[in-house]
Amino acid sequence: MSGMFDGIERRVVSLWFPRLASDRALRLCPVDGPFILTFKHKNANRIYCLNAAAAEQGLHQDMPYADARAFCPDLQSRVAEPEQDHRFLHILRRWATRYCPWVGLEGTDGLVMDITGSAHLLGGEDRMLADMRARLMRAGLSVQIGCADTRGAAWALARHGEGVAAAGDMLPALTRLPLTALRIEDETSVTLQRLGLRCIGDLAQAARAPLTRRFGPMLLHRLDQALGVQPEEISPYTDPPHYAARMSLPEPIGLLSDVMAGTERLLVQLCTKLKTQEMGARTLCLSLRRVDQDHQQVELRLARPLRDPHRILSLFGRGLKETNAGFGIDLLRLEATQVEALPSRQMSHVVDGRQDKLDDLISRLGTRIGLENIRRFLPADSHIPERSFIVAPAAYSEPAGNWVSMKPRPICLFPPEPIAVTGSRPPKHFRWRRMSMTTGRATGPERIAPEWWLEDDNWRSGLRDYWHVETIQGRRLWVFYTPQNPGWFVQGEFA
Repeated sequence: MSGMFDGIERRVVSLWFPRLASDRALRLCPVDGPFILTFKHKNANRIYCLNAAAAEQGLHQDMPYADARAFCPDLQSRVAEPEQDHRFLHILRRWATRYCPWVGLEGTDGLVMDITGSAHLLGGEDRMLADMRARLMRAGLSVQIGCADTRGAAWALARHGEGVAAAGDMLPALTRLPLTALRIEDETSVTLQRLGLRCIGDLAQAARAPLTRRFGPMLLHRLDQALGVQPEEISPYTDPPHYAARMSLPEPIGLLSDVMAGTERLLVQLCTKLKTQEMGARTLCLSLRRVDQDHQQVELRLARPLRDPHRILSLFGRGLKETNAGFGIDLLRLEATQVEALPSRQMSHVVDGRQDKLDDLISRLGTRIGLENIRRFLPADSHIPERSFIVAPAAYSEPAGNWVSMKPRPICLFPPEPIAVTGSRPPKHFRWRRMSMTTGRATGPERIAPEWWLEDDNWRSGLRDYWHVETIQGRRLWVFYTPQNPGWFVQGEFA
């Protein structure tokens, strides 16, 4: 039997919250009378969700807001917040785990629970369902509950009839329900009604082969799932791992050494969990609660994901020195607020700690001036001098290889500075930055064409012929000539 699960009759509960969004909004700020939430669709405001008082006035979901105001002049409204509704549904899912461990989401407004073997802990199914309803009603939530041997049957009862199906055959409890209770498309349901099949009982008695040829296998598959002929699993939603550790102290502490020792113990616990999940911490937050209930926080942002407690502890030193213990600290809490994947690496007899020391240095400097302000130059795939590199935060980038160039490039690069000379060959004498220069040797030219697919005002003059000019004054300059718009410019200086 499909209703049997390892010798135990399987029972499933479906919770449907028809007014989840409006109930959540009214919990935060209650109002009297008709109330709706609106959303904008195709430049028109429509009803997203409404309370019972608004439904009694003849309003319905997806109704234009202007028409709703015409029907109900005293209507109150707010803008819908689907993201907050989704978070609230997850809160309800965590609450539902008080009844059973297997709780999953059912769309955007429902929960599904596998209560097999759990109902007797609360005195049976009836007392469990009554307790669910009472607690949810006290919380101001409208709920419809269905209970059956299968997920499909429980879903159908919650949304079309609200009831409890006796264990065993599901067909008697579902016979009179409409076809939409099978979780099929509205178009398929309308077509079946035109054929004279108006309820699940009619569909169960009809010939299966013609229905499969016309509507495909999904229609009868949904029917079999509801009746228990085909299995349907319930996948419980699992919360992501929470990386935090805390320590309550029997006596307050105030010395820096004691706080560091407590932080080290928390780091060992936290890093052990990070290692198990093959994750590394990028941002850590240490909270210190004083005996006067004042809280202080020390945030540490790391240049690389880490899970080495000894390396992290040394980086916490400066931040802890600036804290004020007051009359003592009685609680420490450490949390990794941002984590990244850090897979385990093969150990080698060749150990190079230079990169680790550089990362620790970046972390220490980042605590003072910000990690975003410590940057490195990276090569870019462009022959245009101004576009041949990018500047990226060192903490969020990896060192790249050397610049690939057929000709040497100056280390110091700046916007083109014109020099007043004529001719297409490098000048013998010229003035640059109020200094008189005499050319000793010139190497070139290297012609660089503009990238036509990019618009750059600095390259409006067209082609550039670059020269490496060594002056007798000791300056080694990178100058270019624009043949299409004659002129000479200095753009860089070699070291």
